[in-house]
Amino acid sequence: MRQFGWEPVIYTAANAHYPSIDYTNERDVPPGATVLRQPIWEPYHIYKRLTGKPPDANVNNVFYVQDDKPGLMHHFSVWMRSNFFIPDARAAWIAPSVRFLRRYLKEHPVDAIFSDGPPHTNTRIATLLKQYTGIPWLADFQDPWTQVDYFAMLRLMPWGRRRHERMEQEAFRWADRITIVSPSWAKDLEAIGAQRVSVIPWGFDPDDYADLPAPEAHKFAIVHTGIMGHDRNAPALFRALRALCNTEPGFAQDLELRLVGQVDFSVQEAIREAGLQDYLRLQGSVDRRQALQIAASSAVLLLLLNQQPNAMGRIPGKLFEYLALRRPILTLGPPQADAARITEDTAAGYAFAYDDSQGIQAAVLQWYHTWKSGKLLAPLNTSIEAYSSVRLTARIAALLDEITVKNR
Repeated sequence: MRQFGWEPVIYTAANAHYPSIDYTNERDVPPGATVLRQPIWEPYHIYKRLTGKPPDANVNNVFYVQDDKPGLMHHFSVWMRSNFFIPDARAAWIAPSVRFLRRYLKEHPVDAIFSDGPPHTNTRIATLLKQYTGIPWLADFQDPWTQVDYFAMLRLMPWGRRRHERMEQEAFRWADRITIVSPSWAKDLEAIGAQRVSVIPWGFDPDDYADLPAPEAHKFAIVHTGIMGHDRNAPALFRALRALCNTEPGFAQDLELRLVGQVDFSVQEAIREAGLQDYLRLQGSVDRRQALQIAASSAVLLLLLNQQPNAMGRIPGKLFEYLALRRPILTLGPPQADAARITEDTAAGYAFAYDDSQGIQAAVLQWYHTWKSGKLLAPLNTSIEAYSSVRLTARIAALLDEITVKNR
């Protein structure tokens, strides 16, 4: 931001609940930046007690990832969270944050507010600050609000749904500009009343890839990084790999399936049912640097779009990291989705529907033969610089310039 004339003042939680924290990311905080931290109360410890989970259990993604089939107390907890913690589990942070920031902004004026959600607690805080102060506001949506995939999984009462929708519409009315990560989601937001919407996708930081180790070649490793929830389960892929193990000479000896991050029990069951348990390596949660190193040593990178109604606009941030790693990308989801288009436009890989076992098998076999010949890099035929962090930051700065020009 400093390169484009903006000095960031960062507001964040002092003691937020996360299953793990990667402190290496702090190297990207610019020297001398002002970072404001305020305490936050979250209900995760209550959920753990009600469901009998250990204190160190990861419960930030309970809609998608479980160690076992959820019980009655899980469903009751989801109902409580859905209707009494709006817009999300961090809702108790809204009022104290607004009080603190109103006082801070009186003594330390700023030119603009930039909010990022979810959690849409952030969006709500920014909505109220805009109402109280009139400071120009750019509202960024990593994911939609009421159109996000897990919204349908909330056990909402009619009054709870109306409150979500009212807050969302307030944000649309008060934001000077709105950004979201994909063209399809931009159209979806506009369909429910959002205006002045621009598309700014996730991207990659070139500095993160400058000194990664040379890729290993002793295994034909298919790697997925990040959450692999029940809605990213891919039985057709596992069946295709099993078929290749049975029919392609050498494939069974070379194959390795590496899943880095949280993996739902249903995914592990599907892998066992396909007879691939001997090829599976569960890495668990690792720091960002290690995740990039594992991905850099892959033969194929796996990109799984959520099997949800809004998958057309789902462009996971890992897609751009995969592009920067220059590995072939196997995308599963709607072949016409925005992520599939990027994958194919850059010639970085192929996109198939989740149930297209034949197409998946043919692509993997082609890559296996390429790998056996000693070639690993994906033949990108277009530049990916448009997705670099510098280019994307420039676009954000231009929008901030636009909404503040009348106040200067």
